[in-house]
Amino acid sequence: MSRLCVVVPAYNEGESLREFHARLATVFDQVAGKFDMQCEVLYVDDGSRDDTYVVMCSLRDSDARVATLKLARNFGKELALTAGLDAADADAVVVIDADLQDPPELIPSFIEYWREGCDVVYGTRSTRAGETPLKKFTSAAFYRVMEKLSATPVPRDTGDFRLMSRRALDALRRLRERQRFMKGLFTWVGYRQKSVVYERDARFAGESKFNYWRLWNFALEGITSFSTAPLKLATYVGLGTAGLSFVYALWVFGKALLLGDRVQGYPTLMLVILFLGGVQLMALGMIGEYLGRIYIETKQRPLYLIDELIPAARDETGISLQNSASQAGKVGVN
Repeated sequence: MSRLCVVVPAYNEGESLREFHARLATVFDQVAGKFDMQCEVLYVDDGSRDDTYVVMCSLRDSDARVATLKLARNFGKELALTAGLDAADADAVVVIDADLQDPPELIPSFIEYWREGCDVVYGTRSTRAGETPLKKFTSAAFYRVMEKLSATPVPRDTGDFRLMSRRALDALRRLRERQRFMKGLFTWVGYRQKSVVYERDARFAGESKFNYWRLWNFALEGITSFSTAPLKLATYVGLGTAGLSFVYALWVFGKALLLGDRVQGYPTLMLVILFLGGVQLMALGMIGEYLGRIYIETKQRPLYLIDELIPAARDETGISLQNSASQAGKVGVN
């Protein structure tokens, strides 16, 4: 009998978890009957400040299919997701957020494509309910920029909601970089991938943890993790600026030679100096972004630290998170 594990990273999602689990439990019953699969959910608490972990423990006490993992502090969604994937042990693993924007009812469709031979089945959003026009525009622009810049194009309008086979998950676990852009890593592993289009709902409760500043930093993370285009851009801008400066110098020299030098052009001189200074600072900033990532990687700090990992209560599921706990703990301290 094959096994399914659903990994749910959560940060301050105490208001949504009970409703999410109720819908997920219904899906588990459908999957068990239709596909004869053993199901389990692993909730990952990313250092929440509300009652998220208390609710997780309550769900674990009332449902034998629930396992919980608590990180030592808030490491961010990408690392919380990594911790959950490291701890999961199943033939197929589904990643989904707890805010109910992504419908768990789509999981059976993912399983069907997986059984047909797909290693990664991901959800592509056709609509994004509950988001402002600016948020929709910036999100669409980001995915299209990534598509152009990255050597490994990230699918458009696609988040973390997806199913992975065992071999895709094992391949992903080999990628231990500290600055993690999971959407790109999911694509980088390759194998046979399939898109499932769906309508994304509004959040069930609470507010998004990603403001525009965090989204901007997230975009920088994605671009610098999967593309060197900004460095090439700095080179091309520098060459272009140098070419324009050379043409301008010839014009100034010719003008002085033919008309004489009357020591004029202070505003033009200041404009050129400020422009060149701005270009240089921009190039240094791009180089600094990449240099900072090299610095972080060289420290070799653990990706995350686990405070507590409690496996599902029932043994007959065949999903042994006890063994995975040892593996995840080693990753967290090496």
